[in-house]
Amino acid sequence: MSIAESVMTQLTESMRARDVPRLSALRLIRAALIEESKKTGDEVDDAQAVAVLRRLRKQRDESALAYTQAGREDLAALELAEAVVIDSFLPHLADEPTTLGWVHEAIAASGASSPRELGRAMGALMKAHRGELDATLARTLLERELTG
Repeated sequence: MSIAESVMTQLTESMRARDVPRLSALRLIRAALIEESKKTGDEVDDAQAVAVLRRLRKQRDESALAYTQAGREDLAALELAEAVVIDSFLPHLADEPTTLGWVHEAIAASGASSPRELGRAMGALMKAHRGELDATLARTLLERELTG
């Protein structure tokens, strides 16, 4: 079952269960997938859906942070609840030890030896493992390995 089909199935189940918070998040996801479908003029495949979901997840994090800084914990909680629903459709990213192993492989493959060559190593890492790793974590680990 594709991600879009799974969203529709869970949307229907949430309507029947009258699970309003989950229903709201699923409608948000469905709207974003429809919008992406209109952009491409074709049905959204799983790779495109993951990209859309990652963008939505990042927006939820940014909104929650802004609401927290503004003292609106209630709205921040809603954003984080939506983020949990979005996370349920995203593939799990590699943990730190796995990412560190890939970082060592990328450094060896690219020949990077200093922080100035971080971009070359990051390019090799992303080429080999795009979609499998957290880019922020990977960059942090690369910086640590190349400086120390």
